[in-house]
Amino acid sequence: MRSGTSATTLGILCGMGAGALWGLVFLAPELVRAFHPLWLTIGRYLAYGAISAALIAPRWGALRAHLSRKEWLALLWLALAGNTLYYILLSAAVQMGGIAMTSLVIGFLPVLVTLIGSRAHGAVPLVKLAPSLLFCVAGAVCIGWQALSGPQRGMTGLIGLVCAIGALVSWTLYAVGNRHWLAKLTAVSVQDWNLLTGVVTGAQSLMLVPFALFFAPEVHSGTEWLRFAAVSIAVAVLASIVGNALWNRMSRLLPLTLVGQMILFETLFALIYGFVWEQRWPTVSEALAFVLICCGVISCISAHRRPS
Repeated sequence: MRSGTSATTLGILCGMGAGALWGLVFLAPELVRAFHPLWLTIGRYLAYGAISAALIAPRWGALRAHLSRKEWLALLWLALAGNTLYYILLSAAVQMGGIAMTSLVIGFLPVLVTLIGSRAHGAVPLVKLAPSLLFCVAGAVCIGWQALSGPQRGMTGLIGLVCAIGALVSWTLYAVGNRHWLAKLTAVSVQDWNLLTGVVTGAQSLMLVPFALFFAPEVHSGTEWLRFAAVSIAVAVLASIVGNALWNRMSRLLPLTLVGQMILFETLFALIYGFVWEQRWPTVSEALAFVLICCGVISCISAHRRPS
């Protein structure tokens, strides 16, 4: 039986790893900016679905006994909320509003998830989480300060903001619902649940192809399509396969109030990748955001400590 301290440490390390890999999804739309968000979603999740199907095939016979209609319906809406819809909205937000603005909005995920988790039985009282939540809000505001105070982007920026808020709501629903099902399905491993989600997401991405052909017909060179394929496969393997596996492992080790705080690592790594891509150092406001977000995570961890 794993002790509470070692389980918390392992859960935090898994959360950091997931954040480092998930931060790549903010960079991907910039790497292939010429492609529509629909195509970015299709490319990533077709690869995710194909790899997931190949990995889960040897265990399918034993696994299917644990899956009823309820589980398949849960996988359907979790794949939609946490993958398909989320990535369409996120890609659109990055391309129309920029990485900083999108990071600001997504940075509020820990606040929403922690508030929802604080209502669970036996959860840490909300008053003990207040310092952490305040640090999170302050950090998120600092992250997007320059984006919001800079030149107005007009209607394009406004649409990007709406897409980012939609992505925030979509992924909050996924984070809470996914943890519920992981806690309920003890007979299914976190990796198998991740792969099952990938299979369902891959099927959803196939259904998007007719819409993409109609609303966003793409004409690109062979080199551009090869770049698109490479980015899609890389994001599918690193973020969807490995990143999701780490996140699901963490979700079984940590309480929901602490799970919410781990999403901050995605924001931190997304900004780091953005700075590297733009070849610049963070501003004072952005550096302050790093400090505030780290303080938020540390204070939340302290609130979850139990006396020996």
